[in-house]
Amino acid sequence: MTPEPAFLLHRKAYRETSALVDLLTLNHGRIRAVAQGGQRPGSKSRQRLQPFTPLFIAWRGERELKRLTLMESRGQTALLAGEGLLCGLYANEIATRLLPLELASANVFAFYSALLEALPVPAARGLALRRYEWALLEALEATPRFCTPQGTPLDPHGRYRFEVASRAFLPAERGIDGRALRYIEQGDWESESLASALKALMRAALAPHLGAVALRSRELMMDLARRRQR
Repeated sequence: MTPEPAFLLHRKAYRETSALVDLLTLNHGRIRAVAQGGQRPGSKSRQRLQPFTPLFIAWRGERELKRLTLMESRGQTALLAGEGLLCGLYANEIATRLLPLELASANVFAFYSALLEALPVPAARGLALRRYEWALLEALEATPRFCTPQGTPLDPHGRYRFEVASRAFLPAERGIDGRALRYIEQGDWESESLASALKALMRAALAPHLGAVALRSRELMMDLARRRQR
């Protein structure tokens, strides 16, 4: 096969010296594969299979578990630290948890690539994360419907909460401002005043797909926030 752009999402030991890896690819979505020698100290495959490193990969196999036949770097690893690193780990974790194997989504790959460029810049980090989360929801056909469950348009002067079952919105005294939801629907996300509404909406929309098991990356973020408050 033609080598394909990819990023490592997750890696764990497999048998004696191999690694079981999840990778986000340009044309095939998330794939799971065995990287032979991926756990052997000093091996080239172990050195290359690092998070946030642009890769070219190729594989063999028709079943869900592939075998990597090529792993080459195609660029510099994104140098992340602190909150930027935790956001990168979050991006990898939710893709691993949400994306079915081999569900192709070029948009997810594009917004993941853009996210890695934005993560070192605190001011760009939040919006890039929201764009990436939205691309994941689109891939799952789970984006919010900006109306009531009955299809009634939202009142810009009202407040609403997201209803999982209908993917629509119900009136709520302490919900998201209707005007903010209108801007979000139009894709006009640049204003800093929308940051909290966007974050709340993405969390509510993603929650039913992530399940009840807590995200490790989110726990690490909360721990970092607590340490900063001391």
